[in-house]
Amino acid sequence: MAVLVGRRALIQAFRVHTADRDSACRIAAATACTRQYVLSGKATTRGYSSDSKDDLRVRYLDGEDSGIVVVGINRPKAKNAISKNLVKMMFDTLEDIKKNNKVRSVIICSLVPGIFCAGADLKERVKMHQSEVGPFVSKARALITELCNLPVPTIAAIDGAALGGGLEMALACDIRISSNNAKMGLVETKLAIIPGAGGTQRLPRVISVSLAKELIFAARVVDGTEACRLGLVNHSVEQNESGDAAYLRALELSREINPQGPIAVRMAKLAINQGIEVDLSTGLAIEEACYSQVIPTKDRLEGLAAFKEKRRPHFKGE
Repeated sequence: MAVLVGRRALIQAFRVHTADRDSACRIAAATACTRQYVLSGKATTRGYSSDSKDDLRVRYLDGEDSGIVVVGINRPKAKNAISKNLVKMMFDTLEDIKKNNKVRSVIICSLVPGIFCAGADLKERVKMHQSEVGPFVSKARALITELCNLPVPTIAAIDGAALGGGLEMALACDIRISSNNAKMGLVETKLAIIPGAGGTQRLPRVISVSLAKELIFAARVVDGTEACRLGLVNHSVEQNESGDAAYLRALELSREINPQGPIAVRMAKLAINQGIEVDLSTGLAIEEACYSQVIPTKDRLEGLAAFKEKRRPHFKGE
């Protein structure tokens, strides 16, 4: 039990001390609001900050977890609502990830207990001139499309409420994992609008057209257990005392993906994403084209050699 508690504390401490690579020292010092955890006899501080520069914290894991990127949303006072600043920071982060061939998977999570993302920042929205609303929604939609189009697997760890744009963000990820008590819904019709960042298109593709209509028309909110039954999330896990059960399960899944051939995984994602939108014959042609990309790779030869020698392969993404 002591080992389990220590591991949870370590993970929790890691999550909140995630930092942009160029500003690690600054973020580590941010302590506008704190919680404390005991780890190896020392107090570890979980830091919250109202500084907009800390709205998003990005951590490139190392060691055995090298290749995993954790993107943590950190707007505690706004329930992680999507603001202009958050959109900009996420665009920059996704651009960095796309340029990094060492990245093998991405976890999108929250650093705020009990919330994944509450959707659009309505307090900011109400201050916008009507002429600003359309362009902002377009940029948010473009951001979520960029997330969907990342070449590596993406996992949404939903440890709290994911509403409106928050759920649309999760829908853009390849895999969704939630805690059993998380709340999810596209609730825009309550505000006399509709989902504007892909929700009307991605939800029917994830569950079914009729179920998606029911949830959107009624602005219904479901918990993690029901979301799993509907197929909205891949896994629903019982929440733990630390409030990060979905994140921990997402990390386990990333560790399953990590050892596989990175080029093969990227090509598999491309083949699935492109193929699902076309007829079977065209989809098979897409698969063939993607398969042809892995044949000349060094990783493919390494995989064959490792199989022959009965050892674990060491893929380099080459």
